Amino acid sequence: MKSLWFFDEIDMFGILCPHKFKAYKECHQFNKYPKNNYIYFEEDKGDSIYLIESGKVKIGYYTEDGREVVKAILTKGEIFGEKAILGEDTRTDFAMAVANTTVCPVTVDVLQELMKENKMLSTKVYKFIGFRFKKLERRLQILLFKDTRTRLIEFLEELYEDYGFCCKITGKKIIRHPYTQKDIASLIGASRPTLNQLMNELKEENYLSFQRNEIWLLK
Repeated sequence: MKSLWFFDEIDMFGILCPHKFKAYKECHQFNKYPKNNYIYFEEDKGDSIYLIESGKVKIGYYTEDGREVVKAILTKGEIFGEKAILGEDTRTDFAMAVANTTVCPVTVDVLQELMKENKMLSTKVYKFIGFRFKKLERRLQILLFKDTRTRLIEFLEELYEDYGFCCKITGKKIIRHPYTQKDIASLIGASRPTLNQLMNELKEENYLSFQRNEIWLLK
């Protein structure tokens, strides 16, 4: 099983968290956010990245007419706010805790010191950022140009890449993921009733079967 927080089999949280380094441990702390609290807003100063120690974080932005566009929902071990590393002074999206969440904030200055001391780490971080940008660009293209059914099917294929495995006994593709139905609906730009309808239609067509946090792709 794979997850974004393991990039090239490297635990980014374990490597980047200042608590792992004696020089930074004493002056560093975790921040806790209750469910539905914002971690940062659009237009906030972008001077830190964040590592998720526990919980779940929604990344998105609001259109001019006030519609929310969800770019990603991230879970334990994942990184967000990474544009700050590239010199983004002002946030272009928001980050909200969608469950009680604990994050490890790392200022750009501290991260740059860590990367300066470890060239391999620096390479891994920039590769990770490139991978994340490519994934988000693909997600936005799906949201903008494809119908809801196609968005769901392509999202399930993407979900299999991140959280799926093939059962050696049955040969079925199994996805064990951390998302609720509300999360998935947000990520494909659909309402929960529409998502439920599409999932049941795909189930009737023998495309998939599902239960809580587990989906089987049958075709």
